[in-house]
Amino acid sequence: MPNAHVIGLGRSGMAAARLLKQEGWTVTVSDSKTSESLQQQQQALTGQGITVKLGYSLTLGDGDLPELIVVSPGVPWDIPVLIEARNRGIDTIGEMELAWRYLKSSPWVGITGTNGKTTTTALIAAIFQAAGFHAPACGNIGYAACELALAQSLETLHATSLHEKLPQSPIDWVIAEISSYQIESSRDLAPTIGVWTTFTPDHLNRHKTLENYYTIKAELLSRSHDQVFNGDDPYLRQLGTTHWSNAYWTSVRGRDATPRPWVYIENGWVMVESEPIVPVDSLRMVGHHNQQNLLMAVAVARLAGIEKQAIVEAITNFPGVPHRLEHIITWQGIDFINDSKATNYDAAQVGLAAVDSPAILIAGGEAKAGDDTQWLNTIHSKAAAVLLIGEAAPAFAQRLQELGYYRYEIVETMARAVPRAAELAQQDNAPVVLLSPACASFDQYQSFEHRGDDFRQQCWQNFSP
Repeated sequence: MPNAHVIGLGRSGMAAARLLKQEGWTVTVSDSKTSESLQQQQQALTGQGITVKLGYSLTLGDGDLPELIVVSPGVPWDIPVLIEARNRGIDTIGEMELAWRYLKSSPWVGITGTNGKTTTTALIAAIFQAAGFHAPACGNIGYAACELALAQSLETLHATSLHEKLPQSPIDWVIAEISSYQIESSRDLAPTIGVWTTFTPDHLNRHKTLENYYTIKAELLSRSHDQVFNGDDPYLRQLGTTHWSNAYWTSVRGRDATPRPWVYIENGWVMVESEPIVPVDSLRMVGHHNQQNLLMAVAVARLAGIEKQAIVEAITNFPGVPHRLEHIITWQGIDFINDSKATNYDAAQVGLAAVDSPAILIAGGEAKAGDDTQWLNTIHSKAAAVLLIGEAAPAFAQRLQELGYYRYEIVETMARAVPRAAELAQQDNAPVVLLSPACASFDQYQSFEHRGDDFRQQCWQNFSP
């Protein structure tokens, strides 16, 4: 049997290993870390005939080399062993590319961008499902892509982390949220419809320069049959039709925006060319940016031939996305909102701008490179106070001082932040407590979901009746 090595024992790595085993490969999975949860996953895979090595990093000696290396999204594409593997002609790909190899008979929608990916992906999936398609969301939302591929070859797939089963029924469309990490390791992935939501500096610790980051994103769009762009994004709008002459553009600024949009807002309606589709206020999510996400979702639906009725039904009933401006609880007239997915300055600025002011902001975590100017300006204008948690707290405090903002406290943990935020909101008559960290979560949490769940739990513990 052919020999494959999967690097990274997360959800994607587990799915890739199980898919390869199902398809007749001899599979080894390695992870440089070890923990109780990883040991549990190790036991599960070992019972399926898959070798798992924890606390281990792959090296390429002169012995039995793998014919295929599959990389989980969190593994840097430029680590020495992967560079060596590619130089030696070993087929080296990401988990998303592996899924593509088994699912490319189905049409794909591939959504990428710095911010807005998750909401746009969820909206698109909801519309396709309202139209009667079996169109699961995958990638950075919903299932790992290889879980869908595995479901095609099994009667049912028990996804342990979701505690549910995936049906075997053929997939009509794959709706995939695809990060730059996943694009970087996918050389052939070619969606039927590609979507680019926004473009601002992010992940520069991995991609080094803005130009590299742009080039990676552009590869996915250039391989897509049809392309949908957010024409309200300054960077993408500047490139416009000179770079993307055949793309479908969207804009909340109306039909006369540049580049000339195919989907736009006019008199409170989402319009496709000159046809009214759905009132903008049918979408219950707050914020100007969510109107942009709505337009891109409608554009994709119309390119796929979905009728107006299904679009209206899906948008009207769309509940929102967990961890992205998610309303948790209202206590004594104060709304507690979870925006844990705001892991960079731009996303956090958008989140803070979207809520009512004055707000009590909880921010901090593992800081990322980027321009914090707009975020700090929005704090000045909209935040009654800022509570700082995590590693970045001292550096954020210094930045706020430099700009003459002194209404901050370093509280370190979520358990301290939530009750203190409630006290301050009462003192300042602030209608909102907002968790919008502007940081990655890995200093204190396993993921931004883990951080958002902690915020939710603290809110319930402190304020539930």
